Amino acid sequence: MIVEVACAWPDRQLVYRVELAPGSTVMQAIEASGLLRDEPCLELDPARLGVFARRVAPGDILRDGDRVEIYRPLTVDPKEARRRRAGR
Repeated sequence: MIVEVACAWPDRQLVYRVELAPGSTVMQAIEASGLLRDEPCLELDPARLGVFARRVAPGDILRDGDRVEIYRPLTVDPKEARRRRAGR
């Protein structure tokens, strides 16, 4: 099966296409992509993984055509951002 592994930075987006055996997990796709080798500063947090914007765990099984997404940490707490906007 073919899946994509994507990670977006403010200035660029990385997308790796990998071929995996059926029944492979999210973490296996990330490891097979080479993303962690190419981006050593990337901190992989299991709470910031998704497939097509739906949160997943590292051990979840993938399907053919899935897109694994690694999300960046938030720069501002959403509640704080709403408070700032309401204060203007």
